[in-house]
Amino acid sequence: MAKELDGILDSSEAEPAKSCVTNDGSTSYLEKIITPIYLTMSAEANNNNDGKAAHSAWRNYDDFNEYFWSRSCFELSWPPAENSKFLRKPAKRKRLNTVEKPSPQNKIGLQPWSHFSSQCKQLVPLQTGKTNFVEHRTFLHLYRSFHRLWIFLILMFQCLTIIAFHHGKINISTIKVVLSAGPAFFILNFIECCLDVLLMFGAYKTARGFAISRLVIRFLWLAAISTFVTYLYVKVLDEKNARNNDSTYFRIYVLVLGGYAAVRLVFASLAKIPACHRLSNYSDRSQFFQFFKWIYQIRPLVVPTNIIVQLHDLQYSWHDFVSKGNRNALTILSLWAPVVAIYLMDIHIWYTLLSALVGGVMGARGRLGEIRSIEMLHKRFESFPEAFAKTLSPQRISSRPVPQDSEAATKMYASIFSPFWNEIIKSLREEDYISNREMDLLMMPSNCGTLRLVQWPLFLLTSKIMLANDYASDCKDSQKELWHRISKDEYMAYAVKECYYSAERILKSIVDGEGKLWVDRLFQYLNESIGRDSLLVTINLKKLQLVQSRLTGLTGLLIRDETADRKAGVTKALRELYEVVTHEFLAPNLREEFDTWQLLLRARNDGRLFSNILWPNDLEMKEQVKRLHLLLTVKDSAANIPKNLEAQRRLQFFTNSLFMDMPEAKPVSEMIPFCVFTPYYSETVLYSMSELCVDNEDGISILFYLQKIFPDEWANFLERIGRGESSEEDFKESPSDTLELRFWVSYRGQTLARTVRGMMYYRRALMLQSYLEKRYLGGIEDGYSALEYIDTQGYQLSPDARAQADL
Repeated sequence: MAKELDGILDSSEAEPAKSCVTNDGSTSYLEKIITPIYLTMSAEANNNNDGKAAHSAWRNYDDFNEYFWSRSCFELSWPPAENSKFLRKPAKRKRLNTVEKPSPQNKIGLQPWSHFSSQCKQLVPLQTGKTNFVEHRTFLHLYRSFHRLWIFLILMFQCLTIIAFHHGKINISTIKVVLSAGPAFFILNFIECCLDVLLMFGAYKTARGFAISRLVIRFLWLAAISTFVTYLYVKVLDEKNARNNDSTYFRIYVLVLGGYAAVRLVFASLAKIPACHRLSNYSDRSQFFQFFKWIYQIRPLVVPTNIIVQLHDLQYSWHDFVSKGNRNALTILSLWAPVVAIYLMDIHIWYTLLSALVGGVMGARGRLGEIRSIEMLHKRFESFPEAFAKTLSPQRISSRPVPQDSEAATKMYASIFSPFWNEIIKSLREEDYISNREMDLLMMPSNCGTLRLVQWPLFLLTSKIMLANDYASDCKDSQKELWHRISKDEYMAYAVKECYYSAERILKSIVDGEGKLWVDRLFQYLNESIGRDSLLVTINLKKLQLVQSRLTGLTGLLIRDETADRKAGVTKALRELYEVVTHEFLAPNLREEFDTWQLLLRARNDGRLFSNILWPNDLEMKEQVKRLHLLLTVKDSAANIPKNLEAQRRLQFFTNSLFMDMPEAKPVSEMIPFCVFTPYYSETVLYSMSELCVDNEDGISILFYLQKIFPDEWANFLERIGRGESSEEDFKESPSDTLELRFWVSYRGQTLARTVRGMMYYRRALMLQSYLEKRYLGGIEDGYSALEYIDTQGYQLSPDARAQADL
């Protein structure tokens, strides 16, 4: 296959693949490659006795998938031969509920041995079997899957019971009995290994040799060590019963257990060197709660048990085998059984609590869940660009010198972060989790223009200008005190700076002649006053809200398309702004200077002032005008943006990932390829229009139900397709709107539709990353500088980005 693909790529002319040529001379990849595999899978599925056949008796989807991840797949020819072991279909299996009629030669229904052997040969075809794993349904999995927990519970109960029966005294005699946990430990591990051997049957032929050899070596090792340790402990008990001073076997026994424990401890320590393993399994080592189990559960039963054992004259109403010669065994059992049950239940409860505690500590150290609410997202947003640039775009940072100025460095990080953030916001709008207004407030400028500060999303700056105006109107202190009060809210300071710089740039760009001279002189005076800390002397802060209202009226006209009437309206708005600023906002000395400026005075008297308007048609300037207008008018609280809970959850999930301890992201060209398959059987992926409108037994259609469950998303959907409240019949008039409606309902009513969309987001993200990496390295020749991060519109149509993502 690889050679054929290489030949096709090297060929100068396109030609059909020889491996896909059918018997009639046509070319069909579906018929030659896909169909044989599908027919084999279908035959295996039809041979599973409606799911009642054993897992080892037929190959399922996992076996086919694992086969192509193993080296055995290289044994297939190309194209795959129909008689290969992998494509060989299984023999027909008889149903379990059918019984063959006895032949005339054998009236009782028994078949001769020759017939039985021939049937066995048919049931074992020469085909590829299971891969690596065979499922055996048995209750023994309860011990095998949780053997460490069971071993811990059994050994701890054994040790605590021994200590309790020795009256809590820790001496050499008690220690020798407690060390009986050694043989118990090895025997329990040996039992678990035996279960591994038994439950592996059916997969030995296809399992890797290393896995089988590891299983055999472990079985032999545990069998030998269990026998040896048990033998040593029996000798230790013999020494104890002999009451002599010789303790040779005891020393050997302690040495063996100590050596084994030391080796296990060393390997466990080495395994925990990586940071992700440093806190694992700590919850199993705590002895604090075991002390309470010994005090309140086990120890109180010791005295009653000894008393019951020593009672010989008790008369039971039970049968003789219960009461004779067994030292009241069932009475003791009934006494201890509830304690054992409570012991098992309590250890699970404590284990759950400790796991939650340790998991919380590990999550905090790994910085998981650092952004826990939308309010925290607002507060931490300023740190997102730098975290993103250093974690997900390290190659750009390493190849570009970071400016020494902190504001310039933040602006550079923001230019890297903004394209990815904006694509996330666009995807939320495409899924109708946010409205158009919310999208405008959440979008982040490219930060590549000439503006002298970082531009943050507007949802962080909403209502900040109004609050700053209130501070200015009430200010009775100096300029420094006013700015100090504003700077306590860093986003308010950003909003004030951006509003000032944007107003200066917009006014200078839309006027010429005498009007431009007035704007230049005005901002020259303002900048000089700011530099001398004398702004409160230069302007009248009481009139600041009046200036804001005039500027808002001006931007409200400029955000629309250019017409003659609107140009006249802009001229009128500029003249009103001129009158307010010159005669009410500025100090008297500056007011007189402007009034006596002859050039400006003649233009005003002749009606030439602001008569020629340069409409902002440049995309960057239009965005800046729109942004300034929103800064001056939006009064929504940032806590309500976005309103949709799913949109909030996704933004929190993304921003949390920026602070997790994870490796640096590689360029797309260096990433390891991966494949994504979404298997399904007969599930509906995309609802038809008839399915949306049909009523169920309660008289409710799927569409009506989802409209009531997701009212905000339905309103956002109608806004996105440009419709008001519409009936089902109205949608049928437009095929495109009908398709959009089917997608909207399917994404909310079908899990598989959401799964496919989520998987395709991987491809979209890779395309965006590849597109920006290619542009940054200068691989896209479109007239833009390699250092510019322009709008990413059209990246999904880039051939280079699509090819890189598909690889």
